[in-house]
Amino acid sequence: MKALKTLAAALAAATMLVQPIAASAGELKFWTWRAEDKAVYLDFFKDFNVKNPDVKITFEAFEPQNYPTVLSTAMAGDKGPDVMMVRAYGAFEALAKPGYLLELNESNVPGITKFPEASLKGETLRSDGKIYAVPFSTQTMLVIYNTELFAKAGVKPPETWDELVEVCKKLKAAGITPFANGTATAWQNETIVSALLSSQLGKQFEADIVSGKADFTDKRFVDALGRLNDLAKADYLAPSFSGIDYPTMQQLFSSGQAAMFAGGSFELAPFLKANPALKMDVFASPVLKKGDERLVGLYLDGGFAVNAKSANKADGIKLVNYFASKQFGDKFANTLGNLSPVPGVQFTDPMLGKVAELNKQNMSYLMLVHFRYQEPSGSVLLQSGVQKMLAGKATPAETGAEITKGIATYYAPFKK
Repeated sequence: MKALKTLAAALAAATMLVQPIAASAGELKFWTWRAEDKAVYLDFFKDFNVKNPDVKITFEAFEPQNYPTVLSTAMAGDKGPDVMMVRAYGAFEALAKPGYLLELNESNVPGITKFPEASLKGETLRSDGKIYAVPFSTQTMLVIYNTELFAKAGVKPPETWDELVEVCKKLKAAGITPFANGTATAWQNETIVSALLSSQLGKQFEADIVSGKADFTDKRFVDALGRLNDLAKADYLAPSFSGIDYPTMQQLFSSGQAAMFAGGSFELAPFLKANPALKMDVFASPVLKKGDERLVGLYLDGGFAVNAKSANKADGIKLVNYFASKQFGDKFANTLGNLSPVPGVQFTDPMLGKVAELNKQNMSYLMLVHFRYQEPSGSVLLQSGVQKMLAGKATPAETGAEITKGIATYYAPFKK
């Protein structure tokens, strides 16, 4: 009953937020969940208006947690924006499948098919193979490390897992916490798996999982989880890690109290904002043995889409063409500190350039890319499973079995 009341309240709030806004010719309503980026987007719109002076764009942002409900409610009631930021994968399909979004192709957005395949996948509807949004940012799962703390302990970025363990030992001996990571914030338990274990899992494992040749009871997955579990048992995560939440993790690393942070490239800008003097660098997940392919986990954050029923569709298409341009990609990347997938983008920040180079050898951020379309989502299963495992309440094998059992309720290749 409490859950139903909460849902009803959310839907009521969403309905209030999406009262019709009168639109006139040459006016575009742009919606996003990124309120903190408003000043930057208003600057983007000024660039767009240089060649499109008659198009007025209004910016409206909503709370990230409410945005999916607000947007889908508005679109279903024909009261949505003309152009909008949309999520990727399962969240994207919730808008594209009902026909709310305009198909984008070479005829209305020239060059869109030249975007990296991994980014287009996130905005492609699986049922028809068509693209419905211009990708705006990719995120990379890797390890961020404090170069000064590494130098103090006399260690270098590891290449293999055994070398990573040795680095942790030496950091600990020097009185330095190896990893800032804790497990109290559920989604971080998915991030740490991709950031640390992608190279051990590998592209072939991903292919086998997708095809159904393997599931999450596979030895490759279970053994990789076991090594992660060993890091926790050896006390290489944050002190009392089971009670450490995401903001505390960030603070531990940015303040120099921990040497490494297994997370996403989206952490780089906030870390520097919190501590401009912080000296840091990045490395891809360690391989099991030298000679193995070293990989980062990669996913698309979202895209820019046009309302299929917009009265100002022509101007909306002009705006998403601007979002697909190198001019926008360069400015987006170097202003907001994010990895733009626009072809040919040049990064003025050396750190972003390094992450872009690491991205050339990648595998998917598995659960988000492949198993966040139905319930129970692979992400929820992995997050809760790893949380239990690191707390000593489940073995790696039991964790893999539970994940497989949950996904098998809807994923045909796992139904054996």
